Amino acid sequence: MDAFGIDSFADPVWIPVTLAVAVLALAAAVRRRPATLAWPALEEAHAAAAPRRDARRVATLALRGAALVAAGLVLAGPTQTREPLPDEAPGLDLVLALDASASMRALDVSQAGESRTRFALAAEVVARFAERRAAEGDRVALVLFGERAFTQVPLTRDGALLAAALERVEPGIAGEATALGDALVLSTRRALGGGEEPEGRLVVLLTDGRSNAGEIPLDVAVEVARGHGVRVHTVGIGTGGEVPVAAGARGVRFERHDLDRDALARLAEATGGSAFLARSSADLAAVYAEIDGLERVLRPAPPRRASQARPEPLLLLAAAALLAELLLDRLLWRTLP
Repeated sequence: MDAFGIDSFADPVWIPVTLAVAVLALAAAVRRRPATLAWPALEEAHAAAAPRRDARRVATLALRGAALVAAGLVLAGPTQTREPLPDEAPGLDLVLALDASASMRALDVSQAGESRTRFALAAEVVARFAERRAAEGDRVALVLFGERAFTQVPLTRDGALLAAALERVEPGIAGEATALGDALVLSTRRALGGGEEPEGRLVVLLTDGRSNAGEIPLDVAVEVARGHGVRVHTVGIGTGGEVPVAAGARGVRFERHDLDRDALARLAEATGGSAFLARSSADLAAVYAEIDGLERVLRPAPPRRASQARPEPLLLLAAAALLAELLLDRLLWRTLP
């Protein structure tokens, strides 16, 4: 009934009743023979005009049935539902900075008892986090870093795009070392470059090492982020010490990759964020769930639906059908009995 601006019926129980009454009324009309005068001289004329009378009768009965149904549906209480769109509220501009250095090949984190690389677990959790936040109205960007930092995905509300981009990333793509300062400055620039005025600007930086590369010292990068009002949460991943690292065809080798927890804690504290540690898949999921709970934008509740009676289209349809029947039966196809 969308064509008539009717979304629902307040009392739909009347619909089958209306249809049943219309069917019975039409059946009674079909069984009743039209009144005629017994006039032998007109028998041949009546026989010749029979097909025309049958067509007229079918048309008038159809119009009468449509009028009955339309009038009966008014009893069912046709209504139109209006649901105004909620006011759009700006979300966060959120940059996910992910360590893609070679050390992220380490196999010291587990999922369901199975060892996986740090990067594989991180990418999986970050992708889910990005899709959820984008679906809620935030704009999300992805920055990858190692010896250098680069933007993989600029700010977007397409979380699926970011998740798909992460699937094509391999640890080591950004080099062997870790340039935390470069990554933080680039992430800050991405958070500031959205154009629109967001509710807040946030960076979530995940790494497994310490800043040992890049052109920008970490303390300078922290001042840049703080000066622009960009809040930074840090996530450290890994167990530390000598850990098994996937070495491709050579199998597994052991390397030492120590996490600079103190530097990450100072970074987060200086910018108003929080520092987290994760040693397993469950830890990492819990960390991003906690960040998700911390970073919430108050959005207006959707307005309640407002319904109003809408009988006019059906009444108009019933009147039009009755008028059409009168015109056909009394004017256009008028005949002698």
